[in-house]
Amino acid sequence: MRKIKEFIIEKLILVCGLASIFFVAMIFLFLLKEGMNVFQTVSPFKFLFGKSWYPISEPAQLGILPLILGSLLVTFGAAVISIPIGVACAIYIAEVAPQNMKEILKSGIELLAAIPSVVLGFIGMVTIVPWVKNICHLPTGLSALSGSIMLAFMAMPTIVSIAEDALYSVPKSYKEGALALGATHWQAIHRVMLPAASSGILAAVMLGIGRVIGETMAVMMITGNSAVIPHSILQPVRTLTATIAAEMGEAVVGSEHYFALFAIGIVLFIISFAINVTADLFLHKKR
Repeated sequence: MRKIKEFIIEKLILVCGLASIFFVAMIFLFLLKEGMNVFQTVSPFKFLFGKSWYPISEPAQLGILPLILGSLLVTFGAAVISIPIGVACAIYIAEVAPQNMKEILKSGIELLAAIPSVVLGFIGMVTIVPWVKNICHLPTGLSALSGSIMLAFMAMPTIVSIAEDALYSVPKSYKEGALALGATHWQAIHRVMLPAASSGILAAVMLGIGRVIGETMAVMMITGNSAVIPHSILQPVRTLTATIAAEMGEAVVGSEHYFALFAIGIVLFIISFAINVTADLFLHKKR
């Protein structure tokens, strides 16, 4: 009887795993089916590297380079802010904070991940946007910098949680050996713990970046939604995700604009898939 139960549970787990792969494959095939139609009227090169996004003009100009650069600029700014702070928080929670404080901090950081992005976007509109406008003396605070700051807060819970788990999983004998050889606490963390947990920390960083590049509502609310090639992080930008969210409801089904938005979805899918695969490779990298 016990063997039968184990066999059933194993098969159920196998079915669930295969079902998740099947659903992801179907989503990608659906995107391909709809998005590839746009390449009947515009070449892939012009679509990816065109400098103008005017989908309802005559003729339509469907270049998504400004959208790609906007997404990369916001993601880069968020990474510069969130990675040092996130890794430092993970080190403090894993190696420095007292046990009682550790539980409180970890619970609080995980609660940050539960806040809806539209709420964070509204908070950014009423706090970060005016602050950026006044500090940088800009005509508008709706800029890539505002989006980067807000997305950094959204990425930090992922980075802190996974990096802390990676540090916690390092065998205690590593640290004890370093301390026994005369290393200080900070030397043991810097020279022993961080290198031993580097694969997990890199995976945390990659997953945090994946969280940022796939974000929609917050960036749509506070980045300015200007589909032009940015030359500064203080300029308004528009991201790939914000373009889909803002324009899909207005696009005529079956039109060139409609298919172009699905093609943007293909680009986003490939970017997100590459980031997650890279994070998975780092996570399973042998020490």
